[in-house]
Amino acid sequence: MRTAARCSLALAWAIATNAQAIDLADLTLPPGFRIELYADSVPNARQMARGDDGVLYVGTRSAGAVYAVIDADGDYRAEAVKRIAGGLNMPSGVAWRDGSLYVAEVQRVLRFDDIGRRLDDPPSPVIVADDLPDDRHHGWKAIDFGPDGFLYVPVGAPCNVCLRDPPYATIQRMRADGSQRETWVRGVRNSVGFAWHPATGEMWFTDNGRDMLGDDVPSCELNRVTQQGQHFGFPYVHGGDVPDPDFVAPADAPDFVAPAVKLGAHVAPLGVLFYTGTQFPAAYRGSLLVAEHGSWNRSEPVGYRLVHVSLNGSDVVRHEIFASGWLRDGQVSGRPVDLEQLPDGSVLVSDDDAGAIYRISYQGTDD
Repeated sequence: MRTAARCSLALAWAIATNAQAIDLADLTLPPGFRIELYADSVPNARQMARGDDGVLYVGTRSAGAVYAVIDADGDYRAEAVKRIAGGLNMPSGVAWRDGSLYVAEVQRVLRFDDIGRRLDDPPSPVIVADDLPDDRHHGWKAIDFGPDGFLYVPVGAPCNVCLRDPPYATIQRMRADGSQRETWVRGVRNSVGFAWHPATGEMWFTDNGRDMLGDDVPSCELNRVTQQGQHFGFPYVHGGDVPDPDFVAPADAPDFVAPAVKLGAHVAPLGVLFYTGTQFPAAYRGSLLVAEHGSWNRSEPVGYRLVHVSLNGSDVVRHEIFASGWLRDGQVSGRPVDLEQLPDGSVLVSDDDAGAIYRISYQGTDD
């Protein structure tokens, strides 16, 4: 891993949060990287999606709203944040397709047509699907369109650990109009982020490990899908090799797919991004960045950072901390959620605790 270098004090902004102020000078990244504030006043910022005109749409979990974040002059600092929908049920997931914004609540998927031209007078949403389970436990969703044109929608297990029939503990997919819904993969406790390999088209997704087995087991997961119908173990096996004490797999169970990467217990991986830009050094191209939201019940907190996963084709070479500092001396000042690449190759990071969005760019080194 490259030695982390503290960002210079010139990059510091104090961002008001529910916990404490974040000083971006406290965040560490590899040499040559810079982190700046792209937007604040985005309450509970969760998943992000960028429209064709450059407007950034941001879902929320606790705020019940969807926001449009506008950087009209292209200086990488938003001038305006507009609420374009409110009163929704955990509208955490957002995706963009053919000029429309798709929003995932707990129990349904909505579509806002022509939203880019109606930010000041948002249209009423079109209902794409309204028959998803309404359980709020692991009910919030991250959504995205795959290279096959299907909209992928995870449905988490409504519990810490339990056995439920599909669509629970699966990733579903459907056409953009809500038709042809089917189960993509099974045995997924709670995925809140996925992306597709730029060369192979394979989906990679994060999954949060079960609680109440101790501080250090089981590991949260980064998984690779090689074919539809694969089973990733939940609730029988966690982290690839930890049998559940209460659920034993039946004799006719399929082979369970082991994680591509064990990220560590309770780190809570959420958003995942394949880096396809050219601004970052060549070693980052085609690799993964993962946002770790951080633990909520570990005796010593862990996570609250970004992780870089290096690949050789589809084989994992190593994973290492890329950005950290939101957790210092047991104190939490921010919680990374999602990642979005901009056309210039820089990367946005949402933070639902700080209500902020950051931009990470590569400035080069003096070596």
